[in-house]
Amino acid sequence: MAGEILDNKGRGDAGWNWPAIHPEGRKFGLIALAISLFFLWPIGWSFIGWPLLLFSAGVFAFFRDPERVVPQSETALVSPADGLVTQIELVEPPLELQIDDGSGCAGLPAGPVTRVSIFMSVLNVHINRTPIGGTVRRVVYIPGKFMNAELDKASTDNERQHILIERGDGLKIGFTQIAGLLAQRIVPFVKPGDMVAKGQRVGLIRFGSRVDVYLPAGTDAKVMVGQTTIAGESVLAEIGQRGLIEGISQ
Repeated sequence: MAGEILDNKGRGDAGWNWPAIHPEGRKFGLIALAISLFFLWPIGWSFIGWPLLLFSAGVFAFFRDPERVVPQSETALVSPADGLVTQIELVEPPLELQIDDGSGCAGLPAGPVTRVSIFMSVLNVHINRTPIGGTVRRVVYIPGKFMNAELDKASTDNERQHILIERGDGLKIGFTQIAGLLAQRIVPFVKPGDMVAKGQRVGLIRFGSRVDVYLPAGTDAKVMVGQTTIAGESVLAEIGQRGLIEGISQ
């Protein structure tokens, strides 16, 4: 049940359900389904119709939108994306998240911070969620290229969209949706001035992409390169906590 309170003491009930299909993807799935049925029934070209029918199922699966249980700790920053952590490094936040944009709301401060990059393959859920709750201060779209999103230069060369969220206590978190080789559109669900809850859906990227998260100064990642994250559930970092985490691939 959406909105039910769960905890680590066993409160609440859980059960598997078929995930919903986001409205943004229903039209694509229905078009693919209609084309496959056209080849199967009036024309009778099953050698084309059956593969197209499987493809239409894949389209619906791509736009699946499962419910998530979002940790409500004030210090926890949750992952904005399902996918593979491919990079964790110290960088300067994008200028679009730093400079004065004339809105009267300051951006991120200058200086190196930890950037966590999460790569989403076509098999991942592509609905993105906000790492913290608060007010949307910026949504900045930048046209660009469609290179492999796993490349480091994708952060500066690819089509991308920066989002800045400010919490009630002034904490700001910036993250960037980056289009990849197959991604042809970044779809926002929010605009500046909107209030969002932690883990709320804020957008999607169509067909393979990446999300970069800029952690606050003095905060290290609680995930490792090679780890798989779940949007709205995996804790990327605890605000103000430092320390190296090591893991063994097995």
